[in-house]
Amino acid sequence: MNRISRRLAPLVGIAAAAIALAGCGASDPGTSDGREAVTMWGSWSGTQVAQLNQQAKAFNDSQSKYEVKYVAQEIVEEKLLTAIAGGQVPDLVLWDRYATALYAPKKALMPIDDLVKKDKVDMDAFYSPAVDELTVGDKLYGLPLLVDNRSLFYNKKMLADAGVEPPTTWEELKTAAEKLTVRDANGKLQRAGLLMDDPGLFNSYLWQAGGELLNKDETKVEYDSPAGHAVLDYWKSLLDAGVYESGFGDGVDAFAQGTAAMRLNGPWALADLDKVDGLDYGIVPPPAGPSGDTAAAMGGFGLVIPQGAKNSAGAWAFMKWWTTEAKNGVDFAKISGWIPANVEASKDPYFTEDEHYAAFIQTLQFAKVRPSVRGYSDVEGKALIPALQKFMIGEISADEALAEATSTGDKILKENRK
Repeated sequence: MNRISRRLAPLVGIAAAAIALAGCGASDPGTSDGREAVTMWGSWSGTQVAQLNQQAKAFNDSQSKYEVKYVAQEIVEEKLLTAIAGGQVPDLVLWDRYATALYAPKKALMPIDDLVKKDKVDMDAFYSPAVDELTVGDKLYGLPLLVDNRSLFYNKKMLADAGVEPPTTWEELKTAAEKLTVRDANGKLQRAGLLMDDPGLFNSYLWQAGGELLNKDETKVEYDSPAGHAVLDYWKSLLDAGVYESGFGDGVDAFAQGTAAMRLNGPWALADLDKVDGLDYGIVPPPAGPSGDTAAAMGGFGLVIPQGAKNSAGAWAFMKWWTTEAKNGVDFAKISGWIPANVEASKDPYFTEDEHYAAFIQTLQFAKVRPSVRGYSDVEGKALIPALQKFMIGEISADEALAEATSTGDKILKENRK
């Protein structure tokens, strides 16, 4: 909502929303052939729109009561709140599950526990961490649709030439990265042994070091812990060994261009990498930490019904069709490259017999989700990442970075409990 005036903004915003949303894809009463329209919003755009339209068409062709239409929206979570205020909401939203803990308390989403119970939907059919992300308190707000994680990509030729096997532990990863790093005669980095351009991976490394993100009652962050220090000590050892420099490869995909030998990345990268001529790459689960702990962060999307949806029945029918029938999940993977949150679907030979997807499926067996605590997303974005970025460029020490992230993070969590 535009802040025209603190006193007038609520009234002006609601009025504007009612006018604007009347023509931007909120629920329609019906279609030309008598079917009930189901309007789905999401942030997916570009070529992804065609993927969703193809899946919607498959559902539309499978029955004669509903017709699903996808409408792309920017910043879909925020726009949904405006739509609710204006009384014009979509029937269904392709939803980043991580946002549930923030938006469910705002009454933006409809609980679906009664629908699940009535139709006897087996929630054990989904990866349980994905279900957890859609659960706030004792209420379920959606069905898991897609899952992902970060696994280790490596250039096969580079590793073979260096006599290096794909690493399975932190120690092996460091040794491999050092052997794979290439500098010119003047010491300028030509090839990074390991890309370290994403400080957001701290979560996974912390778990691999045996740590946790929050304390037991989920009121304080646990970054400034022995595990947290083990992560930054490890990162510093890699930087000191020269396997990466901050800013190296900025603006390009260094792994695709052959200027990085290894990197942690997700399944969304496969489609583009497979188009690179001559690139022969492999993927293995992320290396285990010092004590053998394996971990990775699970992300992905779900399907939710907004509060006030006019065709919640049609939305629910499409949700069930897509998420609970394994074949439909596999079919969408063939369209989009995404991994289904339905366990049976994800273990289809399409994934398990593919040399690239197989590693992600293995990693899903031990992947976890970030805490479903209100405000935790802000903790990462406003406390953890900024502190880690300063650490990576040598502006502050590990002690200072973890202390800063902890202090600011705890304040954010406290503010969100009010």
